[in-house]
Amino acid sequence: MAVTVKRNVGFSMIDMANVAYYPRIFDLAHHVFEEAWSVMCDVTYPELVNTRRVGFPVVSVSSTFLAPLRYGDTVTATVSIVSVGTSSLGWRYAFNNQDGTLVWRSEQMTVCVDMDSMEKQPIPDDLRPGLAQHLEA
Repeated sequence: MAVTVKRNVGFSMIDMANVAYYPRIFDLAHHVFEEAWSVMCDVTYPELVNTRRVGFPVVSVSSTFLAPLRYGDTVTATVSIVSVGTSSLGWRYAFNNQDGTLVWRSEQMTVCVDMDSMEKQPIPDDLRPGLAQHLEA
């Protein structure tokens, strides 16, 4: 099951061509990633990182920009889990505008790390049930 978040494209996201600047789209994706943890695993990403010292940095990204996002557009951002490994998670993002047009899609791989050493570690067992519930069929 995917997690869906809606956001407006703000003025600070726009470049000189009057479209959303691509790093801002990745920033928006990261905000969606952070929000997904509360829905999927009933834990906030700040709690994971700051208290539990568990992080999931991106190690691989594949993205396609299909149509521009413009100032004032509403983005419906959908994120789902496509794979759960011992220490890795595969994520799939789809961003649609207010007309339902797919404007961006991305697949990203994250790796579970100890935030103090930045060493790879297994995904904590208590997170696995929530991740599994959101795994794409």
